[in-house]
Amino acid sequence: MSSIFLCAISNIKSGACEQDCAFCAQSISHGATIDRYSKKPIGTIIYEAKRAKERYATGFCLVSSGKSLTPKTLALVCDAAKAITDLDLGLKLIACNGVVADPEDLYTLKAAGVQAYNHNLETSEAFYPTLCSTHTWQERYRTCKHVGEVGLDLVCGGIFGVGESEEDRVSLLTSIASLNPKNVPLNFFHPNPALPISQPTLSQEEALKIISLARTCIPNAQKIMLAGGRERVFGKGNYTFFSYGANAMVIGDYLTTQGEDAKAELEALKTLGLEIAGACKEI
Repeated sequence: MSSIFLCAISNIKSGACEQDCAFCAQSISHGATIDRYSKKPIGTIIYEAKRAKERYATGFCLVSSGKSLTPKTLALVCDAAKAITDLDLGLKLIACNGVVADPEDLYTLKAAGVQAYNHNLETSEAFYPTLCSTHTWQERYRTCKHVGEVGLDLVCGGIFGVGESEEDRVSLLTSIASLNPKNVPLNFFHPNPALPISQPTLSQEEALKIISLARTCIPNAQKIMLAGGRERVFGKGNYTFFSYGANAMVIGDYLTTQGEDAKAELEALKTLGLEIAGACKEI
């Protein structure tokens, strides 16, 4: 296969979301025991960006909790993006900051050095109201449309294992395909006792079918990326998903859950003979 791509995440604003998404531990509605803070220091974000580069990540995503891109969050993301850009690390900067009502905010991010915007549809339009009552699926879709209109690369995926049907999965992936995303992150539900969802962890077989379906439904995506819940479904040191259509994964920690040791993962990928891409432009 071609080179695989690694992406790292920085949770720059954690656990302050007033939305009631049933799958998300960052919602204050659920009272999950997680780290909560309103603003990660720029120095810490820069440190994490440098560490991401050392771990061969080609993408670095600045993620904030909350429904939408507020003026305060916009300022924080822009400050972080400018500081990282000045270091010339060669990282592709991705922002993930919720619904965007005003496309001008996306132009502001772009001017600060952000190259892509991540906003997931999460699940099908029909199933979404069973997971969230505080905003609509249509708001998410409109945000994704705005991303393409302003010339940013779109990163758009979803979460699986939250009670959705096979038809919901096909519908979600078909909707994502209509947006022409560059990167499609696939998340698998990670249970938390505070969350209202009680679903068994997806089997590896079912997860591999989802990955193959994503590649089939969205053939033009440059990356099909394994993200949250990967380790829970596939276990430590299992990278079989790269044989089923995935060509990217998140390395390091996630938003509220811990990932595998990055050094060990890099060694494992090397042992398997998998080539890690040096820059996003290679694909």
